[in-house]
Amino acid sequence: MKEANKTRLAKTAPWVALPIVAAVAFGLGGRLLGSPETPATDLEAQAHDAEETIWTCAMHTQIRQTEPGSCPICGMDLIPVERSTGADEGTAGRISLSPRAKILARIRTAETVRLGSGRVERRLLGRVDYDERSLRTVTAWIGGRIDRLHVSTTGERVKRGQVIATLYSPEVYTAHQDLIQARQQFERLQETATPNASRAAEAALNASRDRLRLLGVPDGELRTMETADKPSERARIRTPFGGTVIERLATQGNYVETGSGLYRVADLSTLWVQLDAYESDLPVLKAGQQVLIRVDALPGEAFKGRVTFVDPMLDPNTRTARVRIEVKNQDRRLRPGMFVEASVQSDTGREPAEEAPLVVPATAPLFTGRRSVVYVELKNAEEPTYEARVVTLGPRMGDLYPVLAGLQEGERVVIHGAFAIDADLQIQGGDSMMNVPDDDEAPNDHAEAPKPKSPPPKKRRPQNPPPSAGDHQQHMQGHQH
Repeated sequence: MKEANKTRLAKTAPWVALPIVAAVAFGLGGRLLGSPETPATDLEAQAHDAEETIWTCAMHTQIRQTEPGSCPICGMDLIPVERSTGADEGTAGRISLSPRAKILARIRTAETVRLGSGRVERRLLGRVDYDERSLRTVTAWIGGRIDRLHVSTTGERVKRGQVIATLYSPEVYTAHQDLIQARQQFERLQETATPNASRAAEAALNASRDRLRLLGVPDGELRTMETADKPSERARIRTPFGGTVIERLATQGNYVETGSGLYRVADLSTLWVQLDAYESDLPVLKAGQQVLIRVDALPGEAFKGRVTFVDPMLDPNTRTARVRIEVKNQDRRLRPGMFVEASVQSDTGREPAEEAPLVVPATAPLFTGRRSVVYVELKNAEEPTYEARVVTLGPRMGDLYPVLAGLQEGERVVIHGAFAIDADLQIQGGDSMMNVPDDDEAPNDHAEAPKPKSPPPKKRRPQNPPPSAGDHQQHMQGHQH
């Protein structure tokens, strides 16, 4: 009996304990959540957060609303942005980042220094070309049919005086026949005829020789032709200069006239390197400068050249000018058509007594039309703080830009991550590179840089006005940009 009661009690105990546990939990929750002070505090915090939160468009950051919704310009959903103290009056061009945010944005800075050396390196791209002064065309000095081309492919090297083609020429045949007859006549009259007849025969022989010489027959071959028993129908064409055949103009079996081109030959012992120089590079390029040339096909090797010509005309399509470099190529390692990278050492253009210019790395400036903006890291700030600064730059010098105005020596500028800072500043509503003044409004004295004023907004009627009057006013302010 007792064992049966114990069994019934064990089965009913969980069901009896469950309402008790629920009641205790409900009462404890009432003590924790039912305090009269806590709901009021939460409501005030939520209202404070709603008041401090603004909503903007990721594509059109000039849109500023206090309630979520869609962008009236592109229709994208607005994103919440905490109000930034950096956008207050006097600090609209500044933004502060936490140390963690600086690491995530990979911000790197460098100090502005004065250029210590009087020479800077400029790198230009170009290609190897023939020396136009060495281009020659081998022509046919007589007319006829090409029976054989002794040089049938381009790229072959030929020597001066080498036979490159054989022509069938009736003109050479007739001249050769006259030479043989004049020689035979001179030999017959030399012993039996009078001195006047001998001199006439000798003059006829010399005239036949001169005729073949005018047809391009060299003296050595002329002596061989003079001793022949019968005239030849074919004439051999020799090249008067050596080089490399870069183009074959004739085909075997074709008829050619006197002066027709057979081959184009170039001497590759001296080559040209045609570089493309931009407008900013032209002021420091001049004839006589030494150039170091490197090609990808020959890694680790460098060739020396010299600037011989700077084109006075600018290509309107590429906005570049040709710069000609002369390079010796005795070993024929450079080939026309190769792409090269040239390193030109140029002066900074200052006198020894002048003060060296301030320079910044080429990755520091951000360009928007005529404007140049750099981000300067402010000193003695509690958190990493950066300020947008309008600067005036000189012509690029290799990997550096000279700073004419806007910076002071020793200031640190952002050389990596400037776009991330500018985007964050633009979202916060500050003066990013998209709304800084033009260069003609920029300060000339970098010691005192007055804050430029934005142009007055233009009144425009929004397409989708926000529901409240305050939102409508912010929407109108966004259209001024």
